[in-house]
Order: sequence, then C-alpha cells, then structure tokens
Amino acid sequence: MDSVGVAAAAAAPEAGPGPAWQSKCPWGAPSTTSMSCSLADVMSEQLAKELQLEEENAAFPEVVAAAEGPFITGENIDTSSDLMLAQMLQMEFDREYDAQLRREEKKINGDSKVSISFENYRKVHPYDSDSSEDEVDWQDTRHDPYRADKPTTTPKRGFIGKGKDITTKHDEVVCGRKNTARMENFAPEFQVGDGIGMDLKLSNQVFNALKQHAYSEERRSARLHEKKEHSTAEKAVDPKTRLLLYKMVNSGMLETITGCISTGKESVVFHAYGGNATEDKVIPPECAIKVFKTTLNEFKNRDKYIKDDYRFKDRFSKLNPRKIIRMWAEKEMHNLTRMQNAGIPCPQVVILKKHVLVMSFIGQDQVPAPKLKDVTLSSEDMKKAYYQILNMMQQLYRECNLVHADLSEYNMLWHDGKVWLIDVSQSVEPTHPHGLEFLFRDCRNVSQFFQKGGVAEALNERELFNAVSGLNITADNEVDFQAEIEALEKMNEDHVQNHGKKLSTFSSDGDPPIYDE
Repeated sequence: MDSVGVAAAAAAPEAGPGPAWQSKCPWGAPSTTSMSCSLADVMSEQLAKELQLEEENAAFPEVVAAAEGPFITGENIDTSSDLMLAQMLQMEFDREYDAQLRREEKKINGDSKVSISFENYRKVHPYDSDSSEDEVDWQDTRHDPYRADKPTTTPKRGFIGKGKDITTKHDEVVCGRKNTARMENFAPEFQVGDGIGMDLKLSNQVFNALKQHAYSEERRSARLHEKKEHSTAEKAVDPKTRLLLYKMVNSGMLETITGCISTGKESVVFHAYGGNATEDKVIPPECAIKVFKTTLNEFKNRDKYIKDDYRFKDRFSKLNPRKIIRMWAEKEMHNLTRMQNAGIPCPQVVILKKHVLVMSFIGQDQVPAPKLKDVTLSSEDMKKAYYQILNMMQQLYRECNLVHADLSEYNMLWHDGKVWLIDVSQSVEPTHPHGLEFLFRDCRNVSQFFQKGGVAEALNERELFNAVSGLNITADNEVDFQAEIEALEKMNEDHVQNHGKKLSTFSSDGDPPIYDE
C-alpha cells in the first residue's frame, strides 16, 4: 500500500462512522466522556460511604454475604427471641460484675506493695490463645518471670553517680536490699519468705541477728539428728545397739527377741528366748535384755553414785561422759554377781556387751513378774515378804558389802512366793561418802510401805537402819539421827584422805542381827 492510502486510512475515523473493529483499535485514541459534578458532591460523606461500600462488595463478596447472616451487631438485634434477650442480659450483668470486682481490687490494694487479685472470681475472662507456639514452660527456662531480679551490685570504685546524686556502697537502701538478697544463702530449713519480691530492706543489725539465729538453728538440728542416730529412744534402740543384738542372735546365744517389756529413765528392757548353751555359760530359757540408754540427760545428775566408788573412781572421767553409761552397766553386772554369790534372789547375769546387759528373766511365758506395789498379798504373805526383805538388806550390807541406794516397792518383784531384787546399777558400798544416807533412805521407803500394808511388826526407819547396819545410833529425833550419820560419813572421808584407803567397817557393838520369822 502506498503512503497516500495509509494516510487516508488513518484519517478515516475522523471523517465519519466506520466499522466496529476500527473503533476498538488499540492504536486509536480513546474516547473520553467528561462527568460533571459539583464540589458539594465531592465533599459529601454519604457519597464516600457509598463508593467504599461498592468497592468492598466488588472485592469481597463472600465477606459481605457472611455479614448478612444471623450474627448480632449493634444495628441488627433480634429482640423477638427470649433466649437471645436472656443471653444479652447475662452478658451485661457479667460485665458490670467484673467492673465492680476491679473497683474493689483497686480500693483494697491502693498503693500497697503486696496486692490481691479477684481474677478467679470474674465472669468474663480474657481470651487465652490455644496455640502451642505461645505457650512457655517456665521450668525449661533459666529466668523465672515470677522472681524479682537481685539488686545490682556497686562497682569496684564503691559509688555510683556524680555530685549530689552519688550513692556509695554504704547507702542504707542499697545495703538493705543486699541483706535481703543474702538471706537466700541461709539453710533450706530456715524459712525467709519472699523478701526480694516485696522490696524488703533489712538493716545490718537485723541481718546479723537473723544470720546468727540461722546458724544456731542449723547446728541445733545437726545435734538433734546426731542424738537421734546415736542414742536409744523410747522403746527403740540406736543402730549400734541393734547391731549388738543381731550378733547375739546370729551367734546362737539368743533364739529370738520378742519385744519390750519395761521402760525407764535410764534403760529399756526387752524379752528374749535363750539359745544354745556353751561350755562355760548356761543360757536360761527366757532372758531379759537391759539396754542402757545412751542419752546423757538422765546420767548427768547421777555421777555421785559412781565417781566416789573406789571400784570405778580411777576410771571415772567427766570429760568423756559416754564412758559413764558403759561403766553403769558394768557396775550393775558386778553388783548382781555379788548378790548371786550371797544367795540373794536376783536376776542371773548371762553376758555384758558394752551397754547391753543380758540377764535371766524373772517371770514366765513373756509375762514379767509383778512389782511389789502392783501385787495384792495376804497378811501372811505381806509379813513373809517383810522379813525376807529385812534379811536381804542385812545380807546385802554384811556379805555383799553393798547398799541398794534405790530400794523401794518399785524395784522389788514378787515371783514364786518370794521377793526378788532388781535394778542395782546405782548400788554403792557402805564406805561411800553418801552410803549411810542412801541406806537410811532405803530403810524409810521399806518401813513406810510395810506399815501402810498392815504389817504390825514393821520397824520404823531408825530402828530398821540400826538393825541393818549394826550401828547403835541413839537419837531421839530424825534430825539428830541424820546428823550422826553425816558425822560417821565425814569421819570415814577424813580417814580416806589421811590414809588413802577405806575403813573396812564402821565401829559397832557387834555383827548386825539377822531377823527372821
């Protein structure tokens, strides 16, 4: 096509109407139609809302359709349903209730550092995300969000700030917070509370007092633990004593240990069945195991029974009180051996292992013989028991050279129609500095018991003392009688200091008489 034809074709649309394809040519100039609008229409808010709504409907048709559903909005409320009205009223009531709780919280807490919360009582709770990504296990993190940060330390130079805002390491507030943080170093059993979270400030004086108290409590708990582990308790034994008993059973000396039959301030007594007899030792069918308590509370005031006894005086040491307990058991073994050789009814010694003494059992079929205070005797048996005890006291004084020192109805058993003496660990010799005082006390206990029991032949304590000791003290009243006893004891003590040995016997008019029925 020549250039004239191209120019004619390009100018054809302007000449007049042509075909449709010629009007839609992309290279052609677009036909623009101008819309006339006023300035008021452009500034109208209603027109802007309509245009925005048209754009939203065109871009998001599904959302618009869903919004036209049954959801309740501020402009679309169906008040014809009673259920819907009830739910709306309940929701409004819950909001008002929560608002009231918030006001109460603010009123109660005020400016206090410790606040309370009614969160568990609210009706409408904030939305909690169920996403596992938002959940945090605080046990797996090194930082505890509920624990307040420790106070910052002062630098090495000893102060912070400049000029009038300088704060030294001796500042009262800084020192108080440091002392509060240092309380965490106390022992775990010392409860210190959450002082850091409360921003508590302790002065140096208070902190030092608390630290000293914490150390004292720690040492006290350690002592109690050691005492419990290394001492016998009520109706129980410590591990060392238990090991001794196990060895006795394993060696065949004892068949079995049945249980506890008696407890006292100084010892615990167990019942056991005897085992196989050996060549040099006869094991009775039933045995009594006396375990002396290894606690020192009951032995602190009883050293007077052993420190002046010449048999144990050289071995007595107040610096090692643990030895007193074993010495106490050894002393009872020796006293029982003396009584047994003199023919006085008493338990037979089987063996002594440290503070465990095995003796024959006074009783039958695990039932111990009753104490004299617990048994009801006829007048004849009571009279028989009195003369028997009088004879045993004289034998104990003359043949065994001993004074029971704790003789009463509590330490005498009634078995097989006769009286048996027990608990002779505190028994001393008459030459003991307090031996005659102990004898007079025994005579008073025996005399009062049998006089109350209706024994007309029972002597009073002064007559009984003269009958047992063989001394002829003629005093009209008890005060003068005890004064003469103290004078005799002083004479014996002076002789010991001058000559270095005990008097064999006190001066008397002869051997003490033997009372019998």
